[in-house]
This record gives sequence, structure tokens and C-alpha cells, in this order.
Amino acid sequence: QVQLVESGGGLVQAGGSLRLSCAASGRTFSIPPMGWFRQAPGKEREFVAAINWSGDYTHYADSVKGRFTISRDNAKNTVYLQMNSLKPEDTAVYYCAVRTGSYYYMANDYNYWGQGTRVTVSS
Repeated sequence: QVQLVESGGGLVQAGGSLRLSCAASGRTFSIPPMGWFRQAPGKEREFVAAINWSGDYTHYADSVKGRFTISRDNAKNTVYLQMNSLKPEDTAVYYCAVRTGSYYYMANDYNYWGQGTRVTVSS
């Protein structure tokens, strides 16, 4: 069993930055690939970013490419999402999860979700 706890969300003005953290505990964390998803009110959960076990490979949704950076520190059992140049449309609850399936962009291929951290971007 893996427990994930996200933190770092908050209220920020458009153009600002936030860094989200996802701390893992429980089973060995350093192996699994991880991802960040987000869910805005009234919308489905959508893929944001993914990272492989070593941190060598990353993937991003087109909507955040060039603005967000995913990284991980296996020694600290933590995955990060650095979010720059935030836009009002980035407002959502952000979740991290462990990928157990084949497709990094599919929520169904992830297990062990955190409780989420809310990000609100004001215009």
C-alpha cells in the first residue's frame, strides 16, 4: 500500500508560480512512474504531467507544456510539479498518483491517488 499526500496549493494571481509536492509513504516508492492530474469544477480529471522512475523521461499535456515542470527526488520519496505563468484556466484540484498501467496519460492506469491540493488562479 502506498499513501500519497499533496501540498503546496493555494491562491495565486495570473502569471504567478506555485510548486506542488507529493510525498509518498508505505511501499517502496523509488520504482514506480508517477503522474499529476487535475480536475476543475464540472470537468473530468485530466492528465497534466508524468515522470518515469528515474526522472529521465517526462511528458506534459499540451496545455501546460513550457510552463510546468515535473520532477522527483527518490531519496525524499517526493514528486514535484513546478507551475509557472499560471492562468485562470489552471484552476483545479491537483492530484498525484502512482502509474501501474501502460499509458501515462490515462487516469485508469494509475492507482494510489492522493487527496488532492487546490490551486486557484485569479485573473
